[in-house]
Amino acid sequence: MAQGKVRYAVVGGGEISQGAFMPGIAASDNSEMTALVTGDPKKAEVLGKRYNLKVHGYDDYETLLNSGEIDAVYVATPNFRHRQDTVPALEAGIHVLLEKPMATSIEDCQAMIEAAERGNAKLMIAYRLHHEPGTLEMIQHMREGTIGAPRTFSSQLTQDLNEKNHRALHGYWAGPVPDMGAYPINAVRHLFGAEPVEVSAMSDNTPGRDYTCDDSVTVSLRFPEGRLAQFFVSYATSGHNHFSVVGERGALLARPSYMFGPGVSIDYDLSVDGETTAHSPGPVEQFGGQTDYFSHCILNDIEPEADGTEGLRDVRILEAIERALETGQPQSIEPLDYRERIQPDQVRRLTPVEAPEVVSVETISGD
Repeated sequence: MAQGKVRYAVVGGGEISQGAFMPGIAASDNSEMTALVTGDPKKAEVLGKRYNLKVHGYDDYETLLNSGEIDAVYVATPNFRHRQDTVPALEAGIHVLLEKPMATSIEDCQAMIEAAERGNAKLMIAYRLHHEPGTLEMIQHMREGTIGAPRTFSSQLTQDLNEKNHRALHGYWAGPVPDMGAYPINAVRHLFGAEPVEVSAMSDNTPGRDYTCDDSVTVSLRFPEGRLAQFFVSYATSGHNHFSVVGERGALLARPSYMFGPGVSIDYDLSVDGETTAHSPGPVEQFGGQTDYFSHCILNDIEPEADGTEGLRDVRILEAIERALETGQPQSIEPLDYRERIQPDQVRRLTPVEAPEVVSVETISGD
């Protein structure tokens, strides 16, 4: 640690790193960037100069991990690379903030959890909304029974994705379900305070679009106590995101529900016994906030809330959705007790940071 700050290397110079994490870390008082790992010479030159970073290629990654110049890495490479970019860091005792979804298989998730234990390093999955005030307010309303027992959840999260983007070119595990479905899956688990026991899914493709995955998917989840959830994700529509929860006494409607940015507030309407109130907590720096929280955990030797088990619980649902799409049949999911770990003190109200110009994000590698 340098002067009470956790020193981060950014692994992967794609859009989410450039447009969100790299500028956002400046909002945190306990975190700083010192290095970048990228395979793209243009990004290496521009981003290294922009943030005064030491730049490394992937073939030099192990040297960086053992250099003593970093304490943690932020891994934002394509999903299929998560295990190979995370395990060496954890085994070297370097803490890892890993973008979601955690991995492309339960096996890979377990390998990373075991690597964290071997290296005595902390692993946190980057569920930025676990530190966003509106999201945690809604979870607290559900815990307190403000709208009564929940009966149903519904959500849409869509975008118009360039067909050359790496997410369009690597099949199911780069596609809209793992990429965007992780948001409604994680949201409904914590809003219901329960884990699903069955999933079914349907998909289709938009004429004229050339993706290697189904571009539009609808998913249904069954939870204990007669609770049902459904969500729709797509790479081939206009951008839209919302969710609603209907309970026995009222409802929650969040719009926008998953997005980030300097002007984005996760707003929600709360309806109880026929009366509706609007809630707008205001924009916060979501990426800087989650990094600030993770650094706090590192500096104070606290296990982060969104640990490897949290990531694995979403991946096991993503695996079940893949099976449902392949077979056309509902898939059972092993029942698990819910872990009530999210707490109000995780909220970070940091001032939003403007995103700089992004350098060449439409690459085959995704870096």
